[in-house]
Amino acid sequence: MLRLLLARLSQSAVTLLLFSVVVFGLARATGDPLTLVLPMVATEEDVANARRYLGLDRPFYVQYLTFVGRATTGDFGTSIRSRRPVVDLLRERLPNSLALAAFSMAVSLLVAFPLGVLAAVRRGTALDSGAKVLATLGQSLPTFWVGIVLIEVVAGRLQWLPAGGSGSLAHYVLPGFTLGWFVVAGLMRLLRSAMLEVLDAEYVTTARAKGAPEVSVVWRHALRNALIPVVTFAGVYFAILVTSAIVVETVFAWPGIGRLAYEAITGRD
Repeated sequence: MLRLLLARLSQSAVTLLLFSVVVFGLARATGDPLTLVLPMVATEEDVANARRYLGLDRPFYVQYLTFVGRATTGDFGTSIRSRRPVVDLLRERLPNSLALAAFSMAVSLLVAFPLGVLAAVRRGTALDSGAKVLATLGQSLPTFWVGIVLIEVVAGRLQWLPAGGSGSLAHYVLPGFTLGWFVVAGLMRLLRSAMLEVLDAEYVTTARAKGAPEVSVVWRHALRNALIPVVTFAGVYFAILVTSAIVVETVFAWPGIGRLAYEAITGRD
């Protein structure tokens, strides 16, 4: 067990090291960030002073070691564009991303649970076929396309909900549904498969033989045991919702860490 744990920790360390090299290399490969910071009338002396102040005049390996050393202590430096510590920017945007992810997960659970259970109970019916189609669409349609369509139809033509930004509960609906679209498909398919397996178990057959109502058999006995893989999947996917919402947050102008990452990439920050 200890050997396996050490092996996994070593693999994680190597992965993080390679990831840091890629991030550092891509940041330097996009160009000189001073071209976005300094005005067009800046003199060569101004450029040299700014380069010295930001540490860009040092060798690449020194810059990389400084970058890794500060990152391990939680110091991600100062944003070139906003002139604020990156930690403060993350602390400011992270609650918005967590709130959006929580709303998306809540909507996903409310939609996926009844559909997954009913699709398993009524296997082979039109409801089951409709749930399969919905799951296929949820895993095949890209989130940016779903978001653009919702903005065009719901926010643009119908004008039912705001197209972007944050503030009231109405601002959560479109980005939350778009972000949770893929989660609904995954949870529903997983719950349907788990329910089909549990419904054929002996204890379910015994409960029916004892005269237990079908509603009690499905929602009390079967669902309780079918939730084990679903809860595990939901917990993992909540973290994915927080860290991979860059497309949705950019489309809906949501002030989260995903949009912050997009702004940093486009601004060479």
